[in-house]
Amino acid sequence: MTTDFTQTRAMFDLPDGVIYLDGNSLGPMPRAAADRVAQTVTQEWGKMLITGWNKAGWMEQPTRVGNRIARLIGAEPGHVVMGDTLSIKVYQALASALEMNPGRKVILSDTGNFPSDLYMAEGLCRTLGPDYSLKTVAPDKVMEALDDSVAVMMVTEVDYRTGRRHDMAALTARAHQVGALAIWDLAHSAGALPVEVAAGGADFAVGCTYKYLNSGPGGPAFIYVAPRHSDVARPALSGWLGHESPFAFDLSYRPGSGIERMRVGTPPVLQLAALEAALDVWDGVDMADIRTASLALTDRFIAGVEASCPDLVLATPRAHAERGSQVSFRHPEGYAIMQALISHDVIGDFRAPDILRFGFTPLFIDAADVDGAVEILARIMRDSLWNRPEHRIRARVT
Repeated sequence: MTTDFTQTRAMFDLPDGVIYLDGNSLGPMPRAAADRVAQTVTQEWGKMLITGWNKAGWMEQPTRVGNRIARLIGAEPGHVVMGDTLSIKVYQALASALEMNPGRKVILSDTGNFPSDLYMAEGLCRTLGPDYSLKTVAPDKVMEALDDSVAVMMVTEVDYRTGRRHDMAALTARAHQVGALAIWDLAHSAGALPVEVAAGGADFAVGCTYKYLNSGPGGPAFIYVAPRHSDVARPALSGWLGHESPFAFDLSYRPGSGIERMRVGTPPVLQLAALEAALDVWDGVDMADIRTASLALTDRFIAGVEASCPDLVLATPRAHAERGSQVSFRHPEGYAIMQALISHDVIGDFRAPDILRFGFTPLFIDAADVDGAVEILARIMRDSLWNRPEHRIRARVT
């Protein structure tokens, strides 16, 4: 299969004149999403009312959609389920993994991990008691920090700030060698590059869908549990839809079979409808083609910015194997520079303390967009267009 990216670009509703380099934070709206959600609201909820749970297949949505995600992350069919937020899925995976490794009390992560993942780990450790702890090391020190004290390694495959990519297979193999379990957060890799959770040996994987998978703001998260654990992992969040027989209304919890036990509460039907429309875009997409195109775009952007903006310092690894699908540059005035870019219709984002972050999604970004963004960034830097009071006003979301 060869992917036609001119076709996929036409499937998105992008504002005229905007170069959108922030799909790594919030993907743009697929054209079909509005109609799909409207259909769910008017034809399903509106006409079927509560019978939609059966007639429209709402109850099966989390596993049906999970199977579509599975193809994009290299998971076995029937081992991914949708629902809740990414933080909730991180908590589920961590709690289950710690219980499966009862002789150890240390969670190992890295300082480049997304803070919410670390917060969830800290909160879980407080709940479990003073014997449990979270240990963080520099991203390039995770391998050597894996020893027989570690119960669970929890890392994000692609660093949200720098775009640095961990080696899933190598780190997971080392974790297993020392008797630890491996949890992978795919927030910045699912839909950005070929992911192989099964081949890579992951025990658990989690991810959100509103970035590269374009499900919309607040779109539901997913969790993967390896087949060898699917009937062993006990869900700490034992919600009624993870029960073996939810509509028996038993007063005691019995975990469901396989991945179904990782369901918690009522699925977000409207957001899952938007995600289903977004996943239609992926039906004609080969992940190997995504990777080839992504690397070409990011190489082009790096070369262009370094040639025309010498004050910006590359924070993203140059080696293809070591990066995801974003490019980050450092500058002390990064926030103001990004606000100036946005005012000129080039949308990226800023991450403290000094990171200008740009995402490259071949589904809707091409070489002309890259060249246009470089040209505007060069003008902003050359003419100090960022050095204006309005560009220094900090918004709540950066």
